Amino acid sequence: MAWIYLVVAGLFEIVWAFTMKLSEGFTKLGYSAITLVAMVISFGLLSLAMRTLPLGTAYTIWTGIGAVGAFVAGIVALGEAASPMRILAAVLIVTGLVIMKTSS
Repeated sequence: MAWIYLVVAGLFEIVWAFTMKLSEGFTKLGYSAITLVAMVISFGLLSLAMRTLPLGTAYTIWTGIGAVGAFVAGIVALGEAASPMRILAAVLIVTGLVIMKTSS
């Protein structure tokens, strides 16, 4: 169950990062509210996952899901650049996540 909590926490990290961008520095109330709610859910689920998963594993997987997810959301929804170096960086993060998961 801890892994499910962790993956969902990572997905909510993507939500809050994306809506934080859309909030334009917390000047748009709706997006600001979504950001804060998603943060609370993300942190809460991360804390549940950390009850049984090692700190280093849980935190690395959580931030990795958020980082790669926010990267993809930026490209798909916001038209951000998808340069070869940025894509390579995301691939390296995913590779690290796979290694971290398989070593746990």
